[in-house]
Amino acid sequence: MLRFLFCSLIFSSFGFGSSPSCAAGPDQPSLPYIFANGSEGYNCYRIPAIVRTRKGTLLAFAEARKKDCKDEGDIDLVLKRSEDNGKTWSTLLLVWDDGDNTCGNPAPVVDESTGVVHLLMTWNKGEDHIREINAGTSTDTRRVFVAQSSDDGLHWSSAKEITASVKRDNWAWYATGPCHGIQVQKGAHAGRLVIPCDHVELGAKRGYSHVIFSDDHGATWQPGGSSPRDGTDESTIAELSDGRLMLNMRNSAREGMRMVATSTDGGQTFGNLRADSALVEPVCQGSLLDYRRRKKHYLLFSNPASSKRTDMTIKVSADDGRTWTKGHTVYNGPSAYSDMVMLPNGKVVLLYEGGTRKPYEGIAIEILPFKKLTGL
Repeated sequence: MLRFLFCSLIFSSFGFGSSPSCAAGPDQPSLPYIFANGSEGYNCYRIPAIVRTRKGTLLAFAEARKKDCKDEGDIDLVLKRSEDNGKTWSTLLLVWDDGDNTCGNPAPVVDESTGVVHLLMTWNKGEDHIREINAGTSTDTRRVFVAQSSDDGLHWSSAKEITASVKRDNWAWYATGPCHGIQVQKGAHAGRLVIPCDHVELGAKRGYSHVIFSDDHGATWQPGGSSPRDGTDESTIAELSDGRLMLNMRNSAREGMRMVATSTDGGQTFGNLRADSALVEPVCQGSLLDYRRRKKHYLLFSNPASSKRTDMTIKVSADDGRTWTKGHTVYNGPSAYSDMVMLPNGKVVLLYEGGTRKPYEGIAIEILPFKKLTGL
């Protein structure tokens, strides 16, 4: 019901921006889009990521695709801001545009000690790459960049390339995120910025999840550990109650469930790889979020919990991912990528791809009380 109530409310933006756009046909429910396909100069929006700045501003990122909804081509990296906990949103802000090329895979992280927002991104040839693929002459061109904002996302530095620092010589395909990164809170590596990524080895074509990290507030970045086994790709990371890091990974081996591994050294190595049968998936990106509430520690996980890209669901664990709740289905229609952030009032902001006929009709937002997810 929250979706319908949210769309029916009338928000006053006082010149700040607008409330979510709610698209509906005669036989389907409305979705509260903040990135609606065909709006603000772009044909399609995909690949959501969201963070909350130290000052409390929500920053929602997306790939803005000019001509169609394909993964390669003229794609820009954009965002919208909310200064009222997601009630209203700014107009579209451009972070990175490189002509016909692809600028995507947003992976933002907030440095709580400095207030700076770091946005890790991946670049690829766009229109030229498509022509090379069609001609059978394509070579891998995936490169890694970072930009920073010191004013809550209003302005961004020029994208700086860090490929040589974070991409090993025997890696071909590479992707940052897509979803938020974390800053380690406990232990010897407290303050470390960690970004989940994935790569494919040259020649062997084996795919792995991995992380990159910074110990100097984003001045430099370096590669961390990889998944102990191939067959994983897009990943998401969270800190557990004892300071270990959990890497939660899309299972490209198509086994129908997420893979997880843990790190005791701040993400430099990962072990204890296992499949989590409670986290079913259709081979799709998901988002992991750790949340501390009343001296208790929780993990939240969002994804389309189905054998197909449908049923956007949030599950909660109170024991570091050993067990999970049955889950709260936020939207039971077509849905795909997602990301989450917590508000100080104990509500969860979910940013997700969804539609009525296919998952990629826009990026919607839902704001749900934590109690609704757990019954607590």
